[in-house]
Amino acid sequence: MQTVALGWELYERTGSAMALGGIGLAQVLPMIALTIISGHVADKSDRKTITLLSILLLIFCSLALTVISYHRGAVFLVYGCLLLTGVARAFLKPAGDALMWQLIPTSAFTNAATWNSSSFQLASVIGPALGGLAIALFGSATGVYILAALAALSCFALTAAIKPQTTTFAKEPISWKSLAAGAEFVWKNQIILAAITLDLFAVLLGGAVALLPVYAKDILQVGPVELGYLQAAPSIGALIMAALLVYLPPIQKAGPALLWSVVGFGVVTIIFGFSRWMWLSLLMLALSGALDSISVVVRHTLVQIRTPDHLRGRVAAINSVFISASNELGGFESGAVAALFGPVFSVVSGGIGTILVVVATALIWPEIRKLGALHED
Repeated sequence: MQTVALGWELYERTGSAMALGGIGLAQVLPMIALTIISGHVADKSDRKTITLLSILLLIFCSLALTVISYHRGAVFLVYGCLLLTGVARAFLKPAGDALMWQLIPTSAFTNAATWNSSSFQLASVIGPALGGLAIALFGSATGVYILAALAALSCFALTAAIKPQTTTFAKEPISWKSLAAGAEFVWKNQIILAAITLDLFAVLLGGAVALLPVYAKDILQVGPVELGYLQAAPSIGALIMAALLVYLPPIQKAGPALLWSVVGFGVVTIIFGFSRWMWLSLLMLALSGALDSISVVVRHTLVQIRTPDHLRGRVAAINSVFISASNELGGFESGAVAALFGPVFSVVSGGIGTILVVVATALIWPEIRKLGALHED
């Protein structure tokens, strides 16, 4: 909901595609800066406590955005809140991921990754739709930030209900070696490095979500309700695919499935870029979400199966930076290119770049092409 509100309000106030790109940049910079520290904290401290504190900071940020929006405060204050949101997410992602996988047996990782993706996509379907409807109902984005704060409060209550885990954390002193252990592990495991690098550059180039307010207002010429539909479409496709993956047999050729799903993501991104029809745009966005869901499940399962528990926080921090960099920096890249050359060029060139990234990944890491069933690793 908050993503839709921020995009709509900032574009309405500034009319700038660059301002939309700044939403992602402001959130990803703290995550990159705090990667090593947040991962170490997640491996050496109580993961539930870190998760709860991070959620509290997210609640504060949503309430602050409410005040800024209501009083039409300066735009730089919005970006200040987004910087704090990035700090919260920097600690929430590694701690939350490590806590969740700590609760699940290894044999259930693939199925759990699919359910985890499904729950996220379900929220991503409901959220944008409600966000667009709330903007239309309230006449502004202000009320959406209050709803986002209430949703985060619900998350806090549910997390607090999790029973304490009997995990013993290693008393390893803080050193550069311990801080960098996650990065070193990823670097030595070339399959993991290939998978997350593919995701980084593919979504960095191929993401069109940041420009949806521009497409809705200027190209498709629709309102906030339709913008909510556009925002929700990728998640609807991802949710359908995730549901299929839960009931279908495990993927037997994970490497080829990963590569071809990203190629398909690039193709539908190109078609979306040229589209002038609402229904075609919705279909392409839904297909992009479905194809992305395949790569998400493969990557998450691969990372979790091959990572030892004492490194989960640090590896999750590295992985989250790759994910956030691809999404948030991708939004900035899309906004910058759109400001210079127009939104259509930005989206179409990004889709072409995504396909080229797949080719490069397959050539640099040929072992990814031979990756078989994940549950056998």
